[in-house]
Amino acid sequence: MPIKYYDASQTFLLETARSSYQMKIGPGGLLLHTYYGPRAVRPLPHTGQNPPESEVLPPDLFTDFVRLDRGFSPNPYDAGRDRTLSCDTLPLEYPCEGSGDYRPTALGIRGSLGVCGCDLRFRCYQIQEGKYTIPGLPAVYADDPADACTLVITLQDDAAGVQADLYYGLLASRDVITRSARIRNLGTEPIRLTGAASCCLDMLTGDWDLIHFHGRHCHEREFARTPVEERELTVGSRRGNSSHQQNPFVILADRHCDEDHGYCLGTALLYSGSFSACACREQFGLTRLLMGVQPERFDYPLAPGETFYTPEAAMAFSQDGLSHLSHLFHDLINSHIVRGPWKNRRRPILINNWEATGIEFRGSQILAIAEQAAELGVEMMVLDDGWFGRRSSDSAGLGDWYVNEEKLGCSIGQLADRIRDMGLRFGLWIEPEMVNEDSDLYRRHPDWVLRIPGKDPVRSRYQLVLDFSRPEIVDHVFRQIAEVIRECKANYVKMDMNRCLNDVWTAAEGLQSQGKILYQYTLGVYHFMDQLLTAFPDLLLEGCAGGGGRFDAGMLYYCPQIWCSDNTDAVDRLSIQYGTSFCYPVSTIGAHVSAVPNVTTGRTVPLRTRAAAAMAGTFGYELDLNELNDEEKKDVRGQITFFKEHWELLTLGLYYRLTSPDGASELAAWMEVERTGKEALVTAVSLSSHGNGPVRYVRLKGLEPNRLYRISIVNIPEPQFLFCRSGASLMYQGLLLPEDSAQHRDDRKIRGQYDCLQFLLQS
Repeated sequence: MPIKYYDASQTFLLETARSSYQMKIGPGGLLLHTYYGPRAVRPLPHTGQNPPESEVLPPDLFTDFVRLDRGFSPNPYDAGRDRTLSCDTLPLEYPCEGSGDYRPTALGIRGSLGVCGCDLRFRCYQIQEGKYTIPGLPAVYADDPADACTLVITLQDDAAGVQADLYYGLLASRDVITRSARIRNLGTEPIRLTGAASCCLDMLTGDWDLIHFHGRHCHEREFARTPVEERELTVGSRRGNSSHQQNPFVILADRHCDEDHGYCLGTALLYSGSFSACACREQFGLTRLLMGVQPERFDYPLAPGETFYTPEAAMAFSQDGLSHLSHLFHDLINSHIVRGPWKNRRRPILINNWEATGIEFRGSQILAIAEQAAELGVEMMVLDDGWFGRRSSDSAGLGDWYVNEEKLGCSIGQLADRIRDMGLRFGLWIEPEMVNEDSDLYRRHPDWVLRIPGKDPVRSRYQLVLDFSRPEIVDHVFRQIAEVIRECKANYVKMDMNRCLNDVWTAAEGLQSQGKILYQYTLGVYHFMDQLLTAFPDLLLEGCAGGGGRFDAGMLYYCPQIWCSDNTDAVDRLSIQYGTSFCYPVSTIGAHVSAVPNVTTGRTVPLRTRAAAAMAGTFGYELDLNELNDEEKKDVRGQITFFKEHWELLTLGLYYRLTSPDGASELAAWMEVERTGKEALVTAVSLSSHGNGPVRYVRLKGLEPNRLYRISIVNIPEPQFLFCRSGASLMYQGLLLPEDSAQHRDDRKIRGQYDCLQFLLQS
């Protein structure tokens, strides 16, 4: 069992394949965090006879602390005259507000007198086989209970009548530890939670940076690295969704850590609502990282006997740099978060009509796009916004989930059948959480939206938000949409959300708790998706929130892929997908080839560059293929054939970032490597063009040093063999990028700005 408790030292040790996590019951029952890092080597017994496991001492991982009388750091009352014991200086596993710890804390309680204060102490523990689950919330799972185990540590404050059960899930072979907390009101009076984080990490040693991923609509998950210093560095979302602006995945990286070297640990929150991540270095050098539900406006009521579950946080540690950390999270998401029939399978190559037609279209246009798509090898036609209600603009019709047969020229079932007769599957766009005021639904049920009485609502995209904290509203919307899915036998649904939450008030209650409404709203979204997948078990569900506004591990529990960004410009996508790759695997990144000039940026980028960017995701098209010339159509056929032949390498191979596509770099390069090292695909995009330019090399990764690789350029009309090189040469010296692809037209040269070459390596 990779979870052990050593009674003699009152120490818990959690061991994965390459990491160790240690806690200790300290003075007075305070639960202390003592270590998270590389796996320690257990010392061999000195005698020939092995002692019972319960008596074996754990590795010496910071089990001793320097305890000093620190000025202005208070002492628990039960410490008596011992002024060296203080919650303000100790590394704590789940610190509480009001315990004398003035640092950011994991748990805040407001009692019946309106006073904050909690002091959790150790009570008991359980070690269980299998991985715990969380009611109503997504969680990492193990297909075989033998592959995982759970530790539950119970902390309690008798005076406050509060119990916290700390859950730790271990997937030892995956090097992953998950955390969640269950908070119970054991008292006779109501209490309110003012904060309940999913995890806290107190790192005793090290100089750390916080890596986080910021952005905005159409430019999500930009890489940022900030030193953790003597201040509180907080990132998060107050928007009711995980947001375009910050992502619920952060990394603590040693100051000298890079892609291939150094210590780093990542934390991903499996939650799609408002969140917060806070890092700080406190006055005596300890670094604290907290992550969980956004505490602002939280104020969650718990009646006597009631329970609150925090969302799950998944943690992984790497001593070999950021690439290895990314591989740990990619494997975790692909194998233990994504579920259902599309897990680790190639997704259909689709075409979406949005950028070709927008809302205003006719069924004949959709059929024309589908007919051309079928001829070129596309596998699915997706009908985007505009097929329902009186949806002639984005100010009307949203919420009326009945088919606009006048616009389609037939029923949606007939349209889908005609598309299937072409050999394509059929998909549909929905936005179930939103409503226009100009809709039948709103006219019938104006009390179904989040809206503060006596105050005009805040609009966004002419939309109001349906109150998904109320199950009856979720069920109503589900029934309407499910009827349409049954009629058209949809194989795929893209579920969108095009505004953030505001005016947080529900007509279903009197005294309001905004924190409870926001939390229950997120659970309502999960319930809606769970109903869809239960009713249509073979459905491919793609998440979307104006692109990447809800791109998080919680959504991936229901949606095996998420639309990465509404910005389909291939050059911008290089940066967006670069940041996304630190946590999320290629298989989850919705990416399409779109028309040029791009609808968002106005930029013109070569077709092969657009295709290469889309192949670093789920791969599809979003344009009118009828507008391509014959040579471009030939290229599209080749792209589709190549992706089908190499999808396992592209989607499930080990992904390596070779360069950063920031302003300082003139080249964006990445590669996917088959897991035995036999095959790899290298993609290089030129970000600048110069006269008499430099010779360019890019160092590769993940190859077998002693293997000889045959290297070919594959994204040109006639694939061209270049040369053979050893893995060692390619990794240590680098791959030479040809300035001119001989025997091809001038516009086939990599030296052109935004042009791209893809190299297939085969041993």
